[in-house]
Amino acid sequence: MLSKAKRLNDVKEYYFSIKLREVRALIDQGKPIINLGIGSPDLSPPESVIHALKNADTHGYQSYQGLPELRKAIASFYAKNYNVDLNFKNQILPLMGSKEGILHISMAFLDKGDKVLIPNPGYPTYESVTRLLEAEPLLYNLKEENQWWPDLKEIEKNDLSHVKIMWVNYPHMPTGSNANEELFKELIAFGKKHQILIVNDNPYSFVLNDEPKSILSIEGAKEIAIELNSLSKTFNMAGWRVGMVVGDENYLDAILKVKSNMDSGMFYGIQKGAIEALGLSSHWFDDMNQIYRDRRDVIWKICDALNCTYDEESSGLFVWAKIPAGKKSEEITDHILYNHDVFITPGTVFGDQGEGYIRFSLCIDEQKILEVLERLKKMELS
Repeated sequence: MLSKAKRLNDVKEYYFSIKLREVRALIDQGKPIINLGIGSPDLSPPESVIHALKNADTHGYQSYQGLPELRKAIASFYAKNYNVDLNFKNQILPLMGSKEGILHISMAFLDKGDKVLIPNPGYPTYESVTRLLEAEPLLYNLKEENQWWPDLKEIEKNDLSHVKIMWVNYPHMPTGSNANEELFKELIAFGKKHQILIVNDNPYSFVLNDEPKSILSIEGAKEIAIELNSLSKTFNMAGWRVGMVVGDENYLDAILKVKSNMDSGMFYGIQKGAIEALGLSSHWFDDMNQIYRDRRDVIWKICDALNCTYDEESSGLFVWAKIPAGKKSEEITDHILYNHDVFITPGTVFGDQGEGYIRFSLCIDEQKILEVLERLKKMELS
């Protein structure tokens, strides 16, 4: 057997790839598993978006930079919703999902031995991609008492001379914490001071959030920051794989050098659907969020039954709940899975700062969530 690349020695298979196989095996055994673990929207995209996809009759290769009409639609969307001015010609790069952007950005700016600031808790892909490129993750701890914001003074106690990228993610996954203008200003100043590229991963800003924000709305942000965004959660298009990276053309040119060697352009019909989605009125968000609000109310009741606490001001597709002191996240979620047939994500998936927390997804029908409530309401975690 051919030996695997050494770069894989420090990289684990993605947690959900492993756990969902286990969940599938339990279902195959006849277990009535209800999955509250993963954030894959179960709601449909807008009908007009599906119609645009169906009516697209072009099947050849597409531009690596996407249709001009798509980039114009993204520019209009950012201007309308974030008050950010983007030049559609050179400050917008469509992606096949923002997850691929994490790899492309990392490949564009990291050399072996460079360091990357990564939030803990945070999206595991930031660390795994860093390790795949043989760069060094430098985890910075986020704490509930600090609103799950980075402590920049604490971070500056480290040697930052080899740090090239800092990943931030607001609204934050998994906690749902929101940034404000002051935090974004501090991040931009920090990036400029240490010459670190600030990358805000921003796919959740329209889910249960009344004030969508972009880090690029801060004056001078484009000098040192770029932003990833996605249609996956905003328009229930996760499987379509439509995302974007936006920012200064010099940063995007470097990313394009990677991307153009990795794919052959986004399918034309998907781009036409994305254009339609980006032009929808705010009524779309109102209707979608009412469904999520109703579901979240039931999740909160589950948390109450389990004696967990949660932040009612958080945003995004999840409820991040603090379990009673002395309990272990994975022990609780495994007990619930094997004894009550409900899959919930332990907070430790997102880093050791996630110990003491569990995460519920809102991406399941309300009736199913009510069934979970019935199964768990007598299980107190006292």
